[in-house]
Amino acid sequence: MQFYISILTFTLISVIAVTGIYVLTGLTGMFSLGQAAFMAIGAYVSGFLVVKAGVPFVLAAIIAVVISVIVGYIVGLPTVRLRRDYISLVTLGFGEAITALLNQTQSITGGALGFSGIPKITTLPLALISAIVCIVLVSYLKNSKYGRQCIAARSDELAAKAMGINVPRIKMTAFLIAVAVTSYAGVLYAFFTTYVDPGIFGWKKSAEWVIMVFFGGVSSLTGSIFGTIILTALPEVLRFAADYRTVFYAVLVLLIINFKPTGLFGEYELSVGNLLRRLSGKKEERSNA
Repeated sequence: MQFYISILTFTLISVIAVTGIYVLTGLTGMFSLGQAAFMAIGAYVSGFLVVKAGVPFVLAAIIAVVISVIVGYIVGLPTVRLRRDYISLVTLGFGEAITALLNQTQSITGGALGFSGIPKITTLPLALISAIVCIVLVSYLKNSKYGRQCIAARSDELAAKAMGINVPRIKMTAFLIAVAVTSYAGVLYAFFTTYVDPGIFGWKKSAEWVIMVFFGGVSSLTGSIFGTIILTALPEVLRFAADYRTVFYAVLVLLIINFKPTGLFGEYELSVGNLLRRLSGKKEERSNA
C-alpha cells in the first residue's frame, strides 16, 4: 500500500509541474528545456532554509518560490522576446548552468553527492490539495481574458499585436507563472524524497514534461493532466519490467504522435458543462431513434 501511495504522491507532484509547462507551452506556444532548473531552485532553497536555517516549512516554501520567480524574471526578460526555437536554446543553457552550479557548490548544496537530511513533510493529502488548486487556477487562467490573449499570441503573434495585445507582457507573465508553479513542485518533491541531487533536474526532465503535454494534448489542460498521470505512474507500476519500461514509453509516445498528432484529448476539456452537453446530446439521439 505504501508503494502505491508513494507513486500517487509523486504523480501528483509531476501533475503540478506539468500544469506550469501547460501555461508556457499550451497557452503561449513557448518551449522551455530548462524548466526543471526552477524546480531545482525551489527544492534546494526550501531544503536549505529548513535544514540549515531552521525556517518553518511554509515560509521556506514561499521564499523559495519568490526567489525562483525573481530568477525567472531575470532570465525571461530578454528571452521571451526571442523566437520560440531560440527560447528553447536559451532555457536549455540556463538549465545546464544551474546544474553545473549545484555540482560546484559542495559546501552549500552537497555538490554531486546531493543535499540530504530534508524532513519528510509532503504527504498525499498535501500533494492532492496542491494539485487541485494548481489545476483550478490554470483552468481559470485559460478561460479568462488573459488566457484568450495567450492563445491568440500562440496562433499568430503579428495578428495579436495588430489587435492591441502586448505579446511580450503576456509571454513574460506566462513564463513567471510557470516558474512559480514548477518551483513549488520542487519544494514538494524535496520534502517528499528527503534528498535531492543536481542530476534529477537536467534538461531531460524538462523534455519529459513537454512530451507529457503533447501526449495528452497541447491544447487541452485535461489532456496534459491525464498524459502526465499515464506517463508518470505507468513506468513506476511496470518497474518489475524495468528493462522494457523505456521501450514501452517510447513506443507509446511514437504511436500517439503518428496516429493522433493533437494528443489523446485534442482540444477537449473535461468539465461539468461539457459532460452535461454530452449527456443531453445522447438523450436527443435516443429520442430521435
